[in-house]
Amino acid sequence: MKTTTAVNNLEHVPNALKQNLKMMDLVALSVSSVGPLFSIAATGGVMAANAGLWTIPAIGLIAIPFILASFIFRLLNRHFPHAGASYHWSARVLGIKASRFQAWILILAYFTSIPPIIIPAANYTLNLVFPGYHPSTIAEIIAAMFWSGFALLPLLRGSRPTAKLTQVFLVVELASVVAIAVVAIMRWHAISVPMHFGKPPIGGMIITAVVAATILDGWEIDSYASEESVNPKADPGLGGIVGAILALGFYALIYPLMFGETPLSLLSGAANPMSVWAQRLLPQAPSVMLVPVLASTAGGLWLTSFILIRALHAMGREGLVFPSFGKINRRGVPGVATVVTVTAAFAVTLGQALFSSLSSYFGLVLSTAGFFLVAEFFLDSVTAMVFLFRMHVAKGVDSPHGHRVLLVGSVFSALTFLGFMVGFFIFGPTAIGPSVDYVIGALILMGFGFLFFARRHNSIYMFHGNSASTSEVDADMVTLGDGTKG
Repeated sequence: MKTTTAVNNLEHVPNALKQNLKMMDLVALSVSSVGPLFSIAATGGVMAANAGLWTIPAIGLIAIPFILASFIFRLLNRHFPHAGASYHWSARVLGIKASRFQAWILILAYFTSIPPIIIPAANYTLNLVFPGYHPSTIAEIIAAMFWSGFALLPLLRGSRPTAKLTQVFLVVELASVVAIAVVAIMRWHAISVPMHFGKPPIGGMIITAVVAATILDGWEIDSYASEESVNPKADPGLGGIVGAILALGFYALIYPLMFGETPLSLLSGAANPMSVWAQRLLPQAPSVMLVPVLASTAGGLWLTSFILIRALHAMGREGLVFPSFGKINRRGVPGVATVVTVTAAFAVTLGQALFSSLSSYFGLVLSTAGFFLVAEFFLDSVTAMVFLFRMHVAKGVDSPHGHRVLLVGSVFSALTFLGFMVGFFIFGPTAIGPSVDYVIGALILMGFGFLFFARRHNSIYMFHGNSASTSEVDADMVTLGDGTKG
């Protein structure tokens, strides 16, 4: 097998992103990207239909490996800060072929996560502006077009303006969460309903856990913003840990209150369970709940897009995708990657709006997004497991670094994520429809075409603050600067 050695001299990353994000910016991006109110509004009905009250334990189960993953991401960020984050980590640890495949999974994971944000944003906007109006397909398309265009505004201005606008929306959301919790607790005795869990629906809980991946992710955005951090080897990863823990805290607070105050029959399959809950919580003004939900939705839309845009930018620089994706405009923004990402997501949304059965199509796209997010985190856990074993335990330096716990955690996370993926293939067709396995299988097979296309990949850029060393890659493995093959 041929290997090549990393070039020793340092040179600037081509089309480098501006380093202008401070620690508070990264924390705001990570917390807001989780979008707890939007996440409940978008997925709560689907999860309640599949698992009923067992939705709460199902979220708790999938949250365990996600919390562990946030600490794993922190470790990998310290060693390999890069706009491509997980696919770059894979290149450095598992090899180039594994990295190409993970790049494809990464694209699927985040691209399929965007349409399930645009459609609810459109519906919530119409419900807020025109209460009681049953929107037509044309109205939904126009509202979806508005939100797609709105998301482009901060994204095309750069990471710093995006972070600042996100902070404003985050303040609205956090204040709303506190207010909602206070009102719900005060109203508990007046509107509470009996909660009977019954026998756990194993298949439904697995589907719910996979879908819950779409509401427990997003905190990892600071990994993809690591090149834009003013302290790329110190700050990225901390915001992710804060975001992951806060996400679990939000759901641990809101879901029990919502399920305890609203009959399950009303929540199950609801397009917006937050509105259903609001009708009981605030019967005089239920539409008030839509304001913070929309603030949460807006942040989630442009921040989910932000992750994919940064990943595509890194892939474009390194030849995995079209080189134009790797270019930046005069504002230092990957303009082509930004416009293509949002436009393509709107195109999928357009097809979704025109589909004869919107609810089933929405469930299919949402479940597909959840599956590939779980697959992405599974691959990240495998990368961390191999990295920790080969570069720390195998070298006998795990004690000084204190990574033994993380090694065990990465093994546990990898096995857990794998278990959920296998369970999804078994129970998914029954809960969602037989087409889900075919759709996921077809998308995975398309990855082989991507692997062939990405053979043009001939270099990786190892980012170190304001500069990067370049390693020419024409083989399956890369010899890193310290002599470690990765």
